[in-house]
Amino acid sequence: MSRQTIALCVLLSVAPLALSAQGAPPPLPLPAPRDTSLPTVFHIGDSTVRNGSGNGANGQWGWGDMMSCYFDTTRVNVVNRALGGRSSRTYLTQGHWERTLPMIRRGDVVIMQFGHNDASAVNDTSRARGTIHGIGEETEEIDNLLTHQREVVHTFGWYLRRFISDTRARGATPVVASRVPGNNWVNGAVQRNNQDFALWAEQVARAEGVAFLDLNDLVARAYEVLGEESVKRFFVSDRVHTTLSGAKLNAQLAVFELSQLPTNPLAAYLRRDEAVVQACKQ
Repeated sequence: MSRQTIALCVLLSVAPLALSAQGAPPPLPLPAPRDTSLPTVFHIGDSTVRNGSGNGANGQWGWGDMMSCYFDTTRVNVVNRALGGRSSRTYLTQGHWERTLPMIRRGDVVIMQFGHNDASAVNDTSRARGTIHGIGEETEEIDNLLTHQREVVHTFGWYLRRFISDTRARGATPVVASRVPGNNWVNGAVQRNNQDFALWAEQVARAEGVAFLDLNDLVARAYEVLGEESVKRFFVSDRVHTTLSGAKLNAQLAVFELSQLPTNPLAAYLRRDEAVVQACKQ
């Protein structure tokens, strides 16, 4: 993808869409499909996909909450069931996937992005959410210090394969995304995760023959076009969680990446450009 194309994506996203989070609605439960007669695009992941209750608390938004701007919601549901603080492991073991799976039907699409929290400790008394590095079949049996239960912990790749397999078993289409980068720079370049979680996500997607959105690299390149000083407005102080305009930029790039797939499973539901701008002014 050329720098000119990235710059165009940035301009389309930022200029009309840098909105305030003031007046956010009260916290909401994880959403479900609004109209079960329609197909659904689901998102699962961590706080960079859906932050808190998805209402902009503390000025923080996930890119999955912005995706409905880009789809004709009279023809497709857009349901963001990502949850802050979760890794690929704890999204499964805490029952969030078990509660999502019955909603998924033939013809749906599930976009999955994990990796931010998978680097945490495998076993501790605070979160116990880490996964074994890599994509192999290695396991570690632990007495979970948080849940006080015996648990077999798998690799990051194993959990992704589980989500892919379960999605396919429901007749739906899985799409794997690499984790979006944070606001971390070295010598003018955004730090990427192309030696760990972004790489492993791509390796699993290629091995399983599913669509892959390389958001880790694409978003990083967009940030580099804008420059380090300009990118500061896309993040809150922790350099991980995005503001509303940062989330909108990431969503725009995710949709662009979908459009570049040899077969975009959501192409039929995308809004026209002018309708996108209007929808995102809410």
